[in-house]
Amino acid sequence: MYIVTAKEMYEVDRYAMEDIGISGSILMESAGRAIAEKMKPLIGTTDRIFVLCGSGNNGGDGYVVARTLLNEGYDVTAVQVGRNLTADAALYQQLYNRLGGHVADVEADTFLSSLESADVIIDAMLGLGVRGALRSPYTETIQAVNSTDALVLAVDLPSGVPADDAADFREAIQADYTFIIEAPKPTAFIQKTAPFYGKWETVSIGLPAAYLGRQAGARTWTKEDVKRTFPVRQPFSHKGTNGKGFLIGGGTEMPGSVTMASMAALRAGAGLLTVGTLPQVIPSVLSHLAEATFTSLAGENGVLVDTENLDVSAYDAVVAGMGMGRGEDTAALTKRVLEQAEVPVLLDADGLYHIKSDLELLRNRQAPTILTPHPGEMAMLLDVKVPQLLEQPFELARKFATVYQVYLVLKGTYTIVTAPDGTQLVNTTGNPGLGKGGSGDVLSGILLAMLMQHEDPLEAIANGVYVHGRAADVLVEDAHSQQDLLATDLMKGLAKVFRDISL
Repeated sequence: MYIVTAKEMYEVDRYAMEDIGISGSILMESAGRAIAEKMKPLIGTTDRIFVLCGSGNNGGDGYVVARTLLNEGYDVTAVQVGRNLTADAALYQQLYNRLGGHVADVEADTFLSSLESADVIIDAMLGLGVRGALRSPYTETIQAVNSTDALVLAVDLPSGVPADDAADFREAIQADYTFIIEAPKPTAFIQKTAPFYGKWETVSIGLPAAYLGRQAGARTWTKEDVKRTFPVRQPFSHKGTNGKGFLIGGGTEMPGSVTMASMAALRAGAGLLTVGTLPQVIPSVLSHLAEATFTSLAGENGVLVDTENLDVSAYDAVVAGMGMGRGEDTAALTKRVLEQAEVPVLLDADGLYHIKSDLELLRNRQAPTILTPHPGEMAMLLDVKVPQLLEQPFELARKFATVYQVYLVLKGTYTIVTAPDGTQLVNTTGNPGLGKGGSGDVLSGILLAMLMQHEDPLEAIANGVYVHGRAADVLVEDAHSQQDLLATDLMKGLAKVFRDISL
């Protein structure tokens, strides 16, 4: 499923109308009728329905919805919100009127109070172009709608929600359902704005699919994508062909982090795994994991420190960061890994803090570099506040990944994977049960295994993120709750996920 910005959607509309020759009125008719069909199972013919129509294309869609429902016997009243209708919107208002429809005036003294009698409110006021504070009469109308008990259905976006980010977001219609035209917009996946959509689904209106795909800078990564790209183990493969990974981490205060990452790497298919950690941490990891081998690394005061004789040349991929500590001597070890390794290197947790003051190291690497920050760590790397990051995750992630030429895994409810060329993939698996310490360590281990088994790093990362989230979903569906799920439980969910992928 493609995800498009307002600019990208406008370009697709332009191409459809100017290059293909599909008139704007035909697209509006297609949109309104398709959305009306999607709405019908949610409403009854005896429900009192108000359709709030703006003056632009969103309003035109609303008049088509109103006319379609009216023609099929529903109790519909259209409401004009805003003046100076576009030509297409005015045309469909006229057609609705000619069918016997009534258009109420939002500015009438009794209108806002009359909303209290509505069973269903259809929001078709504002579309893609919303930014910043809204003006009257939209502000009063939105507040009135949100104070009712009516079922609220939105066309394309809930009015007030911007398409691209939440930087200037103020207030919006709180929809129960949103019927998105052709492709979701980034705000359907942003923490601050996603709840306003309610449940949502896309509605195809006949826009050129191939061109939409070429314009879209982001898309969701689905089960079908995973099945299409997931590597198949060959009959004569062996532990060497399935990847030899090196996992560096673990201090005396956090031995569990490297333990969970190591367990996940092996469960996700790594052929061989060497854990580089403090000598006193090895017994703790070994008690949970007999299959790994170990390299003792230098340490001081219970944390890892730099060592000149570190050799990473024998490995197919390296992960560093979890439980290491954030001191300068420890940071020097991480930087040495980045400078020496000619294979993919993934940095997580403390490793992200190690490179904050020397980001040029990332740009100078020839092999892929993967960063897996949660929002707090990403905000630290960008020198911004967490709220700003959460308002503009797509834009800020793309800027960082392209400037420093890294694969960026911005973790969250909808994890955004960004490639060095700016391509973005959004993961929709997972649930709040993952909001526990250690979940990120498990993800890093899974990603290590995936990077050694795929030829394409972006596919490897996207598949790893999908598998991680899907394991949590499987466990909550079958045996656990979101409350009791632990990071170590995820290893038990991997087997079912992998079996499902292979079917």
